[in-house]
Amino acid sequence: MAIITTVQTEEELKKLKALQNANLRRLIGEEEAMKEGFVTSEYSIELLQKMHQAHPSIIAKEGNEVVGYVIVTNKSVLGEHEEIDHLFHTVDKMEYNGDLLKNCTYILVGQLCVGKSHRGQGLVQAMYTYYKEHFSQQYQYLVTDISQANPRSIKAHKKSGFETIGVIEQVGTGWDIVLWDWNK
Repeated sequence: MAIITTVQTEEELKKLKALQNANLRRLIGEEEAMKEGFVTSEYSIELLQKMHQAHPSIIAKEGNEVVGYVIVTNKSVLGEHEEIDHLFHTVDKMEYNGDLLKNCTYILVGQLCVGKSHRGQGLVQAMYTYYKEHFSQQYQYLVTDISQANPRSIKAHKKSGFETIGVIEQVGTGWDIVLWDWNK
């Protein structure tokens, strides 16, 4: 049974990175990507360390293995990654419930991944519940984008409470901007 916690060690961070690499769309092939889901963005260990200095990412662990993760990120990493920058700039211009999101407190999901051997076990919802429990006092909303070519991820996010608030074009495809209103 996996436990949900935050990255505590350099070794866990390296295992998170290894899980990311094992699920990169460009490496797993189209058929597997469509069936199993995928991640698109690549983050260097240095950027992951910077993200974790602000807020350690959430991980699902079974024994010593990292079997899932949600990368937590805020604006402290602006200027470090083109896709994260684009998402922050896009979200800042959007409105939700009549308020410009730039004027609201929100945090981003930098990426979500569950290892193939642990999919379908409720880890996405468990990690997002952990996220809410630890950040909802500080932030109003949790926001991310999901490739429209990744129906498995779209379904998992909707099941967790996210709603689509917009669409952008990025990395050659459409992406849904989704938001989880922690006040609902």
